[in-house]
Amino acid sequence: MKIQSVAIVGGGTAGWLAANHLAKALFNQNITITLIESPDIPTIGVGEGTVPTIRKTLQSFGISETEFITRCDVTFKQSIKFQNWLDSHRHGRDNFYHHLFDPPSSMGDDLSSLWLQNPSDAYSQLVSSQFDVCEANLAPKLITTPEYQAVQGYAYHLNAAKFALLLAENAKQKFAVNHVKANVIDTRLHLDGSIASLVLDKCGEQEFDFYIDCSGFDSILLAKALKVPFVGKSQELFVNKAVVVQVPTDPDAIIPPYTKATAHQAGWIWDIALSNRRGVGLVYSSAHLDDEQAEQKLNRYLSGQLDQYSYRTIPMKVGYRKQFWAKNCVALGLAQGFLEPIEATSIMLTDFAAGYLASRFPSDSRQCESLSERFNQTMSYAWERVVEFAKMHYCLSDRNDSDFWIDNRDPQTIPAGLSNKLALWQEYVPLSEDLFSKFEVFNVENYLYVLYGMKFLTYKKTMSESSLVLAKQHAARIRRHSEQLCQHLPAHRELLSKIHQYGLQKI
Repeated sequence: MKIQSVAIVGGGTAGWLAANHLAKALFNQNITITLIESPDIPTIGVGEGTVPTIRKTLQSFGISETEFITRCDVTFKQSIKFQNWLDSHRHGRDNFYHHLFDPPSSMGDDLSSLWLQNPSDAYSQLVSSQFDVCEANLAPKLITTPEYQAVQGYAYHLNAAKFALLLAENAKQKFAVNHVKANVIDTRLHLDGSIASLVLDKCGEQEFDFYIDCSGFDSILLAKALKVPFVGKSQELFVNKAVVVQVPTDPDAIIPPYTKATAHQAGWIWDIALSNRRGVGLVYSSAHLDDEQAEQKLNRYLSGQLDQYSYRTIPMKVGYRKQFWAKNCVALGLAQGFLEPIEATSIMLTDFAAGYLASRFPSDSRQCESLSERFNQTMSYAWERVVEFAKMHYCLSDRNDSDFWIDNRDPQTIPAGLSNKLALWQEYVPLSEDLFSKFEVFNVENYLYVLYGMKFLTYKKTMSESSLVLAKQHAARIRRHSEQLCQHLPAHRELLSKIHQYGLQKI
């Protein structure tokens, strides 16, 4: 049967990302796309961090970067700054490292071997000029830098609710996506188990040929209607709750061009600065910290001001669906799964999966079986790599101040794939060849920043005199480049103000 109609159930960032990806790819193919959004269910609204790939996505949708920045309270994100993830007695009370968005050692050969000669230094500062740019709270580009172009690699912090509205407007105006506000009250199936129709409270029964489940944690299509089981990952990743709050900021306050991720005794705290407020969330393991203690910790972080703001606790079911594509239904976003907000993996995986689906969308229902098998293999691989990368942040920590950190180093909680990588990297500096799939979510540079930021020590091999001289020359070039950038790049808030006033140049 030819596929001529697609229903996307659920709005928010996931639903409208899917709508733009699919509608753009299927434009002029006589396929109608309808997004059904409940008027009664608010979006989670805390996914406010992105990774650099989102720039390519937004540009492909034809969204102006200037409009995006001015409408969605956007700030630039050049890094994640991990604070206090190591033992304070050994590394100092304010130990930190940067997971930067510019690749390490971009001006020559890898400098990891040079850093291993003296690992007391900051790895990210040695290998990238972006460290000093971030610490100076500078922007990643100039007002004369065209839209989506960069001096330094960057992503964004954004207001998730406003972002969903912008994506919705773009999908409807540019790609003719239909928008229906109604609740799905029932799902009816064909005899073969595929979805036949949806029953809506305002529109009655509606038939479509293909369905995208973006209904959040409830997963009303893939989980509830098609009974696809859940693969729990709480034995590897302990964090399963978050207390979240929005804190207004002074109009002249410095805006850090990075996400702050500050570890505590049973998890960590994200702190994301938008142009007019901060989004703050304390994530924790309920097995190691109760709700009252979590609120007390967040209150201390906010200098005793938590009660001045409206806050809420969000439970997080850690894991993903055993299948992401079943019959004529694909799940995206939280309906697909959730691990934890470290490294901004939620929007990243949604964007990746939606783009991949759009590039391999079936024109006929007979193609679903072969395409779904490939899609499920790819997405399972991607999710498992995210589990490994997230776990690495915890199991490399040498903190001993609570059972949470000690339990995270238990070998039984470390995925086999990660254990194998760490065993290899004890002897050899990581190479891109160690990550052999084109569907790796994180590349070797991501591993390098976290591994050596956490003071993981590869066996130190003696460098030849000539190699040492060349490496030091390369490091000196990076330092000179850093000084030049710090002289010429504007302050973060200064650039944002100019963008709001003048806009960026079109490409």
